[in-house]
Amino acid sequence: MEIKVLRKILSHNEHQAENNRDIFHKHGIVVINMMSSPGAGKTTILEGTIDRLKAKYKMAVIEGDLMTSRDAERIHNKGVPVVQINTEGGCHLSAGMIYKASHELDLENLEIIFIENVGNLVCPGAFDLGENFKVVVSSVPEGDDKPLKYPLMFQEARACILNKVDLLSHTNFNLHNFLKDVYSLNNKGTVLQLSATAGTGFDDWCRWLEGEYQWELAKKHGK
Repeated sequence: MEIKVLRKILSHNEHQAENNRDIFHKHGIVVINMMSSPGAGKTTILEGTIDRLKAKYKMAVIEGDLMTSRDAERIHNKGVPVVQINTEGGCHLSAGMIYKASHELDLENLEIIFIENVGNLVCPGAFDLGENFKVVVSSVPEGDDKPLKYPLMFQEARACILNKVDLLSHTNFNLHNFLKDVYSLNNKGTVLQLSATAGTGFDDWCRWLEGEYQWELAKKHGK
């Protein structure tokens, strides 16, 4: 019985995700679903990304959180449109939530939308939101065992950002094992090492992101 209910929920979500994808495609918007556990640094990474790219691209953020709007306020202070979704205990965003939130944005004047998903390494990986691709953020203080503990998240992501690498020398984090595990789960993905607070690694991340943006646009135009 529970399996049937879950299949129905996922089926409904997938249908709405395709509808979202058609809407974003029609407007020429590239959508990135950012996922991580709580405290991995998604919001700080988004702040740094906006600082570096908002002069080149028209960006917005859909901010998912359990209860507060603190992360959305941080994004708002960066001067880009932001829509807050509070799941009130829900462990992930759904395609229906994204559909409603996207209609609060001026889609005609956007090129990139970042979705900051709820902090959780389990549920978000299973729910398509209509994004072009997923990015998972892991951080050094969490430990190097997260890819094998939460494989779906890393399998689904086009890129993995390893954040807080400035702490590598202060922990027993095994970088070799982490990279090996990520690539064993997803040999087509990319791992980017970054310290959002120190600012290191942002050039590589932004360069990769711009390349993926251009590739998605080329697909849209059939090139």
